[in-house]
Amino acid sequence: MPLSVSLSIEGDTTVIDLSGELDAKTAPDFHRTIEKAAGHGTTTVEIRMAGVGYMASAGLRSLVFAQQKIADHVTIKVVGAIEPVSRTIRTAGLDRSIVLSDE
Repeated sequence: MPLSVSLSIEGDTTVIDLSGELDAKTAPDFHRTIEKAAGHGTTTVEIRMAGVGYMASAGLRSLVFAQQKIADHVTIKVVGAIEPVSRTIRTAGLDRSIVLSDE
């Protein structure tokens, strides 16, 4: 399944909405969106993942890429990830630097 990626600004939050599968084939689309989000100057980048049914290791690399591209003072928040996806993020230890939220 392809990945659908959209970018919007909601107040002081840059929102990246993902839907589909995040894997090696689709990660470049996410990376391009992260690069755009990094330039918006907001205090939070919210990655909405409720529509992501599968995330491969390339998805984890994408989240690390987001950490590298987005300024240190900006909070990265992953919202609505299904349990297998959030478990993968926690197992990799990314939940220590990325906020996981059920919202």
